[in-house]
Amino acid sequence: MSPVVRYAALFLVAGLVLIPLVATVLGGFKTLGDLRVNPFGFPAQWEWRNYWDILGGSRYWQLMGNSAVIAVLTVILTVMVSAMAAFVFVHIQFFGSAFLINYLLLGLMFPAATAILPLFIQIRDLGLLDNYWGVVLPQVAFGLASSILLFRNYFKQLPAELFEAALIDGCGYFRFFWHIVLPLSRPILATVAVIVFVHSWNSYLLPLVVFNRETLYTWPLGIMAYQGEFSTDWNLVLAFITLTILPAVIMFFAAQKHIVAGLTSGSVKG
Repeated sequence: MSPVVRYAALFLVAGLVLIPLVATVLGGFKTLGDLRVNPFGFPAQWEWRNYWDILGGSRYWQLMGNSAVIAVLTVILTVMVSAMAAFVFVHIQFFGSAFLINYLLLGLMFPAATAILPLFIQIRDLGLLDNYWGVVLPQVAFGLASSILLFRNYFKQLPAELFEAALIDGCGYFRFFWHIVLPLSRPILATVAVIVFVHSWNSYLLPLVVFNRETLYTWPLGIMAYQGEFSTDWNLVLAFITLTILPAVIMFFAAQKHIVAGLTSGSVKG
């Protein structure tokens, strides 16, 4: 494939992704009339108040706080558990390890939506309705399969000589994992953290099932309520959407370098 065709394809894909995003951001700066006659162009008059009114209200920050708490707890637990599990599968040989890893990876085949009814019954029986943990724990469970797979593939690429030298020097498994493996695994840690964070941040179905009180709503639930309240003011809805997706976009760009390194590690053996 020639460089011209390659770059043309990249620009086309980038345009398909960026045009709706840019139109959403610009739409939040428009009046309702301007948005109707000029949905994709620059605002005839920049309405900064659309954004300032949202930022000045308590509702937005409450939704952001709920989403942030759930996302951060999900990231911490998923990264911690999946990293330790992947380390065990790579460095410790035990009976049934191959069966166990294949069993865990079966989780990649089952989306959370397929188990939403029994999951709701289990959450209810545990008394976790209207509780952050009713969302966090299922998200961790459904995120373990892909996270363990990513960590396992990365840990396999670390030099085996490091592990052998550490054992000779009297370094135990935990110290080796904490002081050697984790510092060398920043790319894959960032990759898994961002993937889990974005998935939790954008989760809609599970919070919808678990939360009944509006004070616990995450931003996807809040945007639906906000859209229903301001159904005719699409400029305000677009401004609200822009502000709510901003944290995930910032986190992705901040960790972009590590994400690329983490996802490509082990793809080519040299």
